[in-house]
Amino acid sequence: MYVDIHQLKRQGFKIAAIAKKLEISRNTVYKYLNMSFNEASELVLSTGDRRQKLDAHRDLILSWLKENPDLSSAQVEDWLKEKFPPIEIGSSTVRGYVSELRDIYHIPKVIRIRHHEAVEELPMRQQIQVDWGEITVKN
Repeated sequence: MYVDIHQLKRQGFKIAAIAKKLEISRNTVYKYLNMSFNEASELVLSTGDRRQKLDAHRDLILSWLKENPDLSSAQVEDWLKEKFPPIEIGSSTVRGYVSELRDIYHIPKVIRIRHHEAVEELPMRQQIQVDWGEITVKN
């Protein structure tokens, strides 16, 4: 990435164009432009063996994704919190991890479309409708 950023800059690309082309933030472009090659090399080497917070649950999450390709990262997060109550993770952490696993193991997100249709009207007292609304009242 360091080399790509510097090559694009030498070719006359602006910071925003480099960021868009490489699909990274402008801050990242500035960071790499202000680094020497040795500093960038050290950065890459230092992050190479970093463990991710969800690595301990990788096999479990992977099995869930293989069994349920339409599973969302929010559902994965809920299942993890149900199975391991003391776990403290953020939604963005789970989203990134699930996305990475999908890319590595080629598990595309299957979108299931729910088909809705009108229900024929039934006579009174044979059909009910519930609104799960919520209200907060003082005292």
